[in-house]
Amino acid sequence: MSKILITGATGNIGENLVKHLKPNHDLILVNRTFDDSDPSLLEGTDIRELDLVEQDSWEGLLDGVDYIIQLAGQADATAGFYESLLDLNYKLPYNLFEAASKSDTLKRVIYASSIHASDGYPKNVQVKVSEVPRPADLYGVSKVYAEALASYFAFEKGVESIGLRIGDYKGDDSEFDPDTDWNGLAMYLSNDDMCHLIDCCLNAELKEPALVVNGISNNSFPRLDIDQARVAIGYQPKDDAFKKAGLIK
Repeated sequence: MSKILITGATGNIGENLVKHLKPNHDLILVNRTFDDSDPSLLEGTDIRELDLVEQDSWEGLLDGVDYIIQLAGQADATAGFYESLLDLNYKLPYNLFEAASKSDTLKRVIYASSIHASDGYPKNVQVKVSEVPRPADLYGVSKVYAEALASYFAFEKGVESIGLRIGDYKGDDSEFDPDTDWNGLAMYLSNDDMCHLIDCCLNAELKEPALVVNGISNNSFPRLDIDQARVAIGYQPKDDAFKKAGLIK
C-alpha cells in the first residue's frame, strides 16, 4: 500500500480517482475546501484544507508520501493569465516540484497536462508527444510550462515525473454525448481508461526521469497518438468513443 497525495481532489477527475485508489492505497487529499464534498468519499482518507499557491502550505506536507497526483489548477481554456493562470498553473506547480525536490520518500510526481498543450495543430493531424508543443490558448501554454518545469526538476533535481496530456475526460457514460462531433469523439477519455492510466503511471519503470504521455481512450480515430504510452508504461485502454456513439461496430 502506497501513500499517495492527490491535489485538486474534489474535481471531476479527482473524485473518481479517489474512489478507484482508496481501497488499495493510503490517500492524502488536498484542496482549499471540502465543504461541498461527499463525506462518504472522504471517509478513510487524510484531508488537508490548504492553499497550495502559498509556499508555507507545503511545509511537511510530503512527509512519508510515495507519490503525488497533481490535478489542482485552472482548467478553463478561456482563463486569463493574471486572473487565475499565474497563481494556479504557474506558482502552484512550481511550489509542488520545489517541495518534491526536498522529499526523502517521494518516488514520482504524476501531473495533469492537457491536450491543450498541442491542440493548435490542425484537426486532421494525429499529434505525438515527440512533436513540438503547439498550444491554441494560454491555458495550453501553462501546460507546456508544466511539462518544461517537470523536465527541469527531473534532470536537474532528481524528481521523477510523468505528465498526462489528458483529452476530453468523461466521468461516466451519462456525460457522454453520442452526437458530439468527430473531433470531440477523437479526444474522448473514459473514466475506466483514466483510472487504468493512473495505475500504469504508478507501476511503470521509466527509462528516463521525465516522461509525457497522451491520455485518451482507444478511439478508432484518435486525435492523439497513444502508441508511446502503450510502450512506455503499458497503457492498454479499452473504450472507443466511435463505438459508443454507434458509428462503428
